[in-house]
Amino acid sequence: MNQTIKIGDRLVGDGQPCFIIAEAGVNHNGDLDLAYKLIDKAVEANADAVKFQSFITEELITPDAPKANYQVQTTGETGSQYKMLKSLELSAEDQAKLKTYCEKVEIIYICTPYENYSVDILDKIGVTAFKIASTDTTNIPFLRYIASKQRPVILSTGMSNLAEVEQAVNSLQNGGLKNNFALLHCTSEYPAPINDVNLRAMLTLKTAFNCPVGFSDHTPKIGASPWAVAMGACIIEKHFTLDKNMSGPDHRASLEPNEFKELVETTRNVELAMGDGVKQPMSSEIPNKPMMQKSLVTKKAIKEGEIITVDDLVCKRPGVGISASWFDKIIGQKAKNDLPKDKILQLSDFDWN
Repeated sequence: MNQTIKIGDRLVGDGQPCFIIAEAGVNHNGDLDLAYKLIDKAVEANADAVKFQSFITEELITPDAPKANYQVQTTGETGSQYKMLKSLELSAEDQAKLKTYCEKVEIIYICTPYENYSVDILDKIGVTAFKIASTDTTNIPFLRYIASKQRPVILSTGMSNLAEVEQAVNSLQNGGLKNNFALLHCTSEYPAPINDVNLRAMLTLKTAFNCPVGFSDHTPKIGASPWAVAMGACIIEKHFTLDKNMSGPDHRASLEPNEFKELVETTRNVELAMGDGVKQPMSSEIPNKPMMQKSLVTKKAIKEGEIITVDDLVCKRPGVGISASWFDKIIGQKAKNDLPKDKILQLSDFDWN
């Protein structure tokens, strides 16, 4: 399987810059103007993509479904999950407008559908890629349906074990999506405790499925995202909002625009720091090498023709003569000329055997 996929005009995978997704989600609070502002802030932060969610509440949830614990904490205990989600819906027309606006401001539009109707909506408007939430990792018929659309897929794997992820991957492949998906490791708690992040599981996914892998980050603040990039994440997804104090289920666990911009900058610095893996002097340190490393230096005056012994040499800065690494090679050589004490030795100082 390929370890690189294409999302819009971007290659995503090994050897490519990390693909950073600003997860607007439902932080627009059902307000299209607020959604536009989120897009603008994602562009300002230099995110690669902005992601929304598409769902028809009646098709997603039963009328009396209880809220998740984090939803109770962020929105209060009153009201059902159904009522909460209904207020956060965006219409098909709204999604089309958001995609058009993303194209105008040159950021990739991605969306998470939660049922088949929304899949059809997004496919019709030409969504760049489908993001599948962790809630649907085990939703086999839904995975097959998305796969049939033949668009790139990014699948989050929170709350799932490896066998369930394997079942999900098989469902995508059986649905016709062979080499055009990526997997995100995720801890589905808001915020996610650091001791539950388990970043090594991301590497397990890469080994098991040989596809691009990344991290959907729910840890507080910038959190674990830069660490994941250092471990090889080629995708980072992080919730963001205009204001954490706004009402709604996800605002508190999201980054504000200045924080998201810092996340992007930190990620790019991590990538720069990772380098190419070749162990060699770096351009910035090359001028320091002769001043900081050491040369072989005479410990005492040596007469012409004398054989060099261990007691004749010492290693001192600067490193502009014979390298200290040549210590054993100089022992037993004959001095070509008189050599004063503290002379930085050169190859021309010896009659070489």
